[in-house]
Amino acid sequence: MTPIHPDPRTPPPEPDGRLRASVDRRLETPRAAGVAGLAFAVLFVASIVLLRNHPSGGSSATEIRDFYVRSGAGGVALVGVYLAPFSGIAFLWFIAVVRNLIGEREDRFFATVCLGSGLLFVAMLFVAAGVGGALLAAVRFEDEPVPSAETVVTIRSLAFGFLFVYAMRMAAVFMIVVSTIARRLGVFPRWLVAAGYIAALVLLLNVSYLEPLVLVFPAWVAAVSVVILTARTGESG
Repeated sequence: MTPIHPDPRTPPPEPDGRLRASVDRRLETPRAAGVAGLAFAVLFVASIVLLRNHPSGGSSATEIRDFYVRSGAGGVALVGVYLAPFSGIAFLWFIAVVRNLIGEREDRFFATVCLGSGLLFVAMLFVAAGVGGALLAAVRFEDEPVPSAETVVTIRSLAFGFLFVYAMRMAAVFMIVVSTIARRLGVFPRWLVAAGYIAALVLLLNVSYLEPLVLVFPAWVAAVSVVILTARTGESG
């Protein structure tokens, strides 16, 4: 029996309504993603403020013991440890918002540096928070002995090194790349681009552990988020 071939001139059958809706549907950026930068700024600052509530190098053995065993200050610092991952998650959403804003105009070179520096910043933030809370977690959850003053200073310095030397450098690279992309595409106001370059140079060239400098990056991220949210509100209006 000879098989019957369809006429090539005959158009294929149209899919039903549900199939067409499934084919035409496009994954759109959630509106809530627009506040990711603001969420990161709040969570990052809160985490840093709570984590810095550790004994200093000049603390006595009694003060160190009270912090790790008796006082509620240790519990407050643990809250900072648990807030750090959420700030990193919010920053990943912020990266996605920035790349979505750039869209198809994104250059592969800048896209690679932008994504790589952002991911490395999150990684260094996680390491710094983990190191900063390691002794406290060991004493509270693993029944380890209270550390000596020398150990506290060593761990504190290590956490500061990951935060100031590595995380802030990656943050500076991220700011430079995003500011460059925004300047070329004209998606940010000039003052924000200039502020991004200046803040990035400060973080990149800084060789001290001046704690207020950590606030420069979340302030810039918050400003970028406000600009993006304002632009989206204007477009929808």
